[in-house]
Amino acid sequence: MLKKIELIKLKLRKMNELNKLVDIIKKLRAPNGCDWDREQTHESLIPYLLEETYEVIEAINNQDYKALKEELGDLLLHVIFQAELANEKKEFMLNDSIINVNNKLIKRHPHIFDNNNDDSYKKGNWELGKQKEKNRNSILDGVPKALPSLTKSRRIQEKAAGVGFDWDDIEQVIKKVDEELEELKQAIKLDKGKEEELGDLLFSLVNLSRHLNIDPENALNKAIDKFSKRFHKIEIKLKQENINISDLTLEELDLIWNEIKIKEK
Repeated sequence: MLKKIELIKLKLRKMNELNKLVDIIKKLRAPNGCDWDREQTHESLIPYLLEETYEVIEAINNQDYKALKEELGDLLLHVIFQAELANEKKEFMLNDSIINVNNKLIKRHPHIFDNNNDDSYKKGNWELGKQKEKNRNSILDGVPKALPSLTKSRRIQEKAAGVGFDWDDIEQVIKKVDEELEELKQAIKLDKGKEEELGDLLFSLVNLSRHLNIDPENALNKAIDKFSKRFHKIEIKLKQENINISDLTLEELDLIWNEIKIKEK
């Protein structure tokens, strides 16, 4: 009995902290509150919302749980801020969003919350269910246009794969990448359709990353970081030797690059 009471108290404390955050935002938005917070709109907060989202992603990628704890709080602030702005316009309250997502999760998992024999969660039914629920014209609808292109490509492919439009054999995926590369080479040779063929190649590479269960954004970011670190080492080396980087040929720079690459292994 005592344990149950302690659990109830813990839940209440957690709810009190959430309510406290809502109250803080309300106070900041009040006539005698903070000038900056009072002048914010749904639209003006978008850059900060994006920044906080990417900081959460960075903390996850770095497996930095101390940073993740902080960044999730910052992201939660923006979720509640957006809800408060809507509340001020009498559109909806934060609790309405919570009720909505609760109902959505239960509705989309009937095999867990209702009928264990319900097969609506099986492959293909999830995306079809979402299409019907949101009255969408296509299964591919619902992917935000503002998403980075690599992430958007992956989501589009996942949605198509959700209804069976996908290869089962990764060798077929690799074959498609090779095919798109050859088509790009041909377009370069003819000097026609290069942009389209390059796009097709990138799209096929995203598909390969999906089949390899590798996030393309993360993979590309790691490649960017690796390139930047090696290039910086070249700059340091040349600075120590009092050599201007622009005075060297590509072949000379490539030799230094390969030396650095060998040392890293």
